[in-house]
Amino acid sequence: MIAEIIAAGSEMLTPHRSDTNSLHLTARLNALGVSVAFKTIVGDNLEHLTSAITIALGRADILLITGGLGPTEDDLTREAVAAALHIELHRSPELLTAMYKRFAERRQTMPPNNAKQADVLSGAEVLPNANGSAPGQWLDTVVSGHRKLILLLPGPPREMEPLFAAECEPRLARNLPERHLARRQLRIALVPESKVDSLAAPVYKKFKDVETTILATAGEIQLHFLCAKPTLAEAQRRVDALASKLEDILGDSVFSSRGESIEEVILLRLEMRSLTLAVAESLTGGLLSSRITAVPGASKVFLGGAIVYNESLKQSLAAVPAPLIAQHGAVSEQVARALAEGIRKQTGADFGLALTGVAGPGPLTDSDGKEKPAGLVYFAASDGRETTTLKKTFTGDRDRIRSFAALQALDLLRRLLD
Repeated sequence: MIAEIIAAGSEMLTPHRSDTNSLHLTARLNALGVSVAFKTIVGDNLEHLTSAITIALGRADILLITGGLGPTEDDLTREAVAAALHIELHRSPELLTAMYKRFAERRQTMPPNNAKQADVLSGAEVLPNANGSAPGQWLDTVVSGHRKLILLLPGPPREMEPLFAAECEPRLARNLPERHLARRQLRIALVPESKVDSLAAPVYKKFKDVETTILATAGEIQLHFLCAKPTLAEAQRRVDALASKLEDILGDSVFSSRGESIEEVILLRLEMRSLTLAVAESLTGGLLSSRITAVPGASKVFLGGAIVYNESLKQSLAAVPAPLIAQHGAVSEQVARALAEGIRKQTGADFGLALTGVAGPGPLTDSDGKEKPAGLVYFAASDGRETTTLKKTFTGDRDRIRSFAALQALDLLRRLLD
């Protein structure tokens, strides 16, 4: 069964407010074995909301609508659902009495427009809201010969979340076939999205019961797999089988098969081997160290590093000889090698990782008198016995070049630790 979530409220179509309810609901529905196929945000317009509900009822088994249950003229969810289903609203005397009582207990007079919150869809169950004046509603109905579950939920998260947990989840559990969702994720570094898909698509297309999603971020591709089965073991077997086949095809470009970040993978491998790390970074200006230290517990293996932007600091903090910089330039394989070896010795770390390059936006006339293009980066990693170097040229603006450079440095070390 698939679900659709509609968030009602013009405020969420502005830059100032966002729909967070759908994230919470998606997590809870997934736990019940329900996939969310569509999410829609609709403004406070009866025609637009009715249209969105009508469309949703044609493609989803479960429809959840958050917001629009308040007392004002622009709270239109009840009216829109009634219009889409061609059913009536009736005013519940019990709800109306409870509302008057609620206001009286607070020594307040209930405004007349609050009475609309007592309007109930024909055939719906009222879902009590212990944290607000707008009750939810549950409607189990048939549309064009297909069973539909329609849930009307208040918009404020402090009302919606406890109401859904107390009133909706138990009902859904009773009404849905037992389904379990299993997930896997592969993360791939520094391979173009089109190449990943060209290799992966012939395989994942054969797994028609597994939903595959490809996400691209700066320098990284993520393959997400989702499968629903009557048992969790069965669903897990399917996503694991697909992930295993794709790991074989994509090879060592896959740095994580369980969703860990590349920093987490590196730090775990260093910790397992009781190894330590120090870095020397030029163009990234601390970005590499920031990524590493964002992982809790990084201090177990990460000793620290140096931001060696200036040539004099390359010499004093990482022991790079001045003649080497003069001869080859600060942006060179020789200096990257010296940075990695120097920072390792200076800190006493087992591994030294370094990078030096041109972040842009324009080219750099280096100390060796040669012009170095924007995006040119040299990397080096040293373990005291051997130093591995790498040269890359990245495209894009300054932020993109720096981001790719930090990831490439991490990936270089990750491959050496494999």
